[in-house]
Amino acid sequence: MSGVRVLLTGATGFIGSTVLRTLSRARADGADLAVRAVVRVAPAGQEPLPGVEWARADVTDPASLRGLGTGCDVLLHLAARVGGDPDECTAVNVGGTSALLDEARRAGVGRILLLSTAAVYGAGPHRGIAVDEIDPAPVSAASRTRLAAERLVLDAGGTVLRPGLVLGAGDRWVVPALAELTERVPARWDGGRGLLSVVDVRDLARLVTALARAGRPTGGTYHASHPEPVRVADLLTALAGHGVLPEVAERDWPLGRCLTELSRTPGRISERQFRLLSEDHWYDSREIWRLADCAPGPGPLAGLADAAAWYRSLLAGREPSATVR
Repeated sequence: MSGVRVLLTGATGFIGSTVLRTLSRARADGADLAVRAVVRVAPAGQEPLPGVEWARADVTDPASLRGLGTGCDVLLHLAARVGGDPDECTAVNVGGTSALLDEARRAGVGRILLLSTAAVYGAGPHRGIAVDEIDPAPVSAASRTRLAAERLVLDAGGTVLRPGLVLGAGDRWVVPALAELTERVPARWDGGRGLLSVVDVRDLARLVTALARAGRPTGGTYHASHPEPVRVADLLTALAGHGVLPEVAERDWPLGRCLTELSRTPGRISERQFRLLSEDHWYDSREIWRLADCAPGPGPLAGLADAAAWYRSLLAGREPSATVR
């Protein structure tokens, strides 16, 4: 490995696989970088990616991580447990992060970046807050353990990114949740005026790649959504325009009526999650794009055209390919 040498975890996940392709494209375009992609099981039938070396390991098994950091300059820790019981979340998000940091220290990896989540703030509404303007108050085991992982990385001098909602091919939570909620609560939710921090997965991958290539540590915690929040009504209208969701209902229900209707119809999405997707949850994300010298792009709604076919297949019950070229 030469130039910037990246150790990447979560390389087959929704965000990690997009980061991996973005790093590989940068290599193909002439950037002097290489990637050691950590996976529990090497992907079958994967086309070779320029500059990518696959390494098998499990973050919950510290012995399997030994030697992974050798020769690497940057650790991009994108693997996380986003559901499951508290023990599983602790093992992956806290124990796994601690073990990776031990390997990074042993190998002399100079820069560390952790992908976390704005969900560590807990229940909103939140309106344009800066990092830690309010104290984090996570309400799930996944968010609590990801916050604990943040503290480990910050203590090691690393950088933490907190994106909000992430859209794009591979998203199995945001748009499926909206699809369920538009059926259970068939109205404009409080006029659709809620503002959300959202980012297209490819823009987030560009940001992570820019930080990996920066050659200098950033350090600290940053919000990592597109700087301009998205109005709920505009998001639902855009998805309807691409044939992903039905047209937005004309009737307008206040939040109380929406919550009553939600409770009457059982479903997967909780009241807390409905509030996350219908009320203001947006965060000041300008600083990290400036520090990375990375243009945030036109915004997440502009990327929905490319992801629409993937979403339509997912919601129709077919298994879509997550590759977006």
